[in-house]
Amino acid sequence: MAATSTPGMLMTTINSCLSSSRNRVMTNTANFSAEHKEASWTRLTSSSHISSRQPFFQSFTSGNVKFQKAVTRAVSGAAEYKPLPGLPVDLRGKRAFIAGIADDNGYGWAIAKSLAAAGAEILVGTWVPALNIFESSLRRGKFDESRKLPDGSLMEITKVYPLDAVYDNPEDVPEDVKANKRYAGSSNWTVQEVVESVKQDFGSIDILVHSLANGPEVSKPLLETSRNGYLAAISASSYSFVSLLKHFVPIMNPGGASISLTYIASERIIPGYGGGMSSAKAALESDTQVLAFEAGRKHKIRVNTISAGPLRSRAAKAIGFIDMMIDYSSANAPLQKELSAEEVGNAAAFLASPLASAITGAVVYVDNGLHAMGVGVDSPIFENLDIPKGKKNQIILKVCSSATDDKW
Repeated sequence: MAATSTPGMLMTTINSCLSSSRNRVMTNTANFSAEHKEASWTRLTSSSHISSRQPFFQSFTSGNVKFQKAVTRAVSGAAEYKPLPGLPVDLRGKRAFIAGIADDNGYGWAIAKSLAAAGAEILVGTWVPALNIFESSLRRGKFDESRKLPDGSLMEITKVYPLDAVYDNPEDVPEDVKANKRYAGSSNWTVQEVVESVKQDFGSIDILVHSLANGPEVSKPLLETSRNGYLAAISASSYSFVSLLKHFVPIMNPGGASISLTYIASERIIPGYGGGMSSAKAALESDTQVLAFEAGRKHKIRVNTISAGPLRSRAAKAIGFIDMMIDYSSANAPLQKELSAEEVGNAAAFLASPLASAITGAVVYVDNGLHAMGVGVDSPIFENLDIPKGKKNQIILKVCSSATDDKW
């Protein structure tokens, strides 16, 4: 990452309010959700360049991917950096591990970019079957455009680790998985082994991000979901966070932060989001509060989750109706615009920073305010009310009003 003179995200206003119904802190940051991406990104610039550290792409060898052990590490300690003016999100000297990145268009990637732009060093855990494609795309420059940071430099990923967070240790891995050709050539990919590798390579981390979920029967209604499908969703989407934090917390520096991603289906009915995934997200939010207490008391680690709005990511397309959900959000949310991945990334960078030092156990909504709505204002029943609508949403509302019930 190239050096720059103005690292961090400059915050102008932070307002917090406590929801009396669910005791959740909902944090709004004035400059995080700008009208367009440039306004948001210009306040995120990186100054964590380590000139002697070898770039990610120079670490590859033929066959299995190996990384040189001599890696210059970001140095923690306030004495290394001059204080910055204003109220910046400054993560210089911090190291983050983001679990669940397999491409460049999801929330995990956006969070990695925001953390990098604020100065953090980036480590990534990628699902084993997707590892080769992900590393190949990085090596061949397919992600170079999306790797660009506000200062024009490219986000550097210090190391990519193979990871399958469904398995805590080698003894948990079934023989059929061990023999699966998609896992051939990779080793040390269970949660315990990955943490041991990170400890050996870097000693410690400051930030843990859980950005993974899987529900093999997500397209099935809950009444048609099998026990195995339900438990698989819970294991991959919620307990994986418990396991990652359990194993990482001993090597996390005091004052560190852990962040996961949830969805409004944890508390509201979202038809089509089935297979136990809504239950998994509810469990994740409950676990966030318990883990905030336990990790906070014992290790001084903060634990929060971001309830993000719909995004047209590769994973979300598997649900089958993501475009409809985005249109619904645009028509009904208080802020009538499509949510960008960068807005979620910026919120995560804030939560990982010292600016959020008193925020833990919270579900932070980054969804243009959709969670606050009690009804869908695109319903024909409200057509005579004087509800402000943007031009794009006027079109959506007309389409919705003329559609028959069996189509929506």
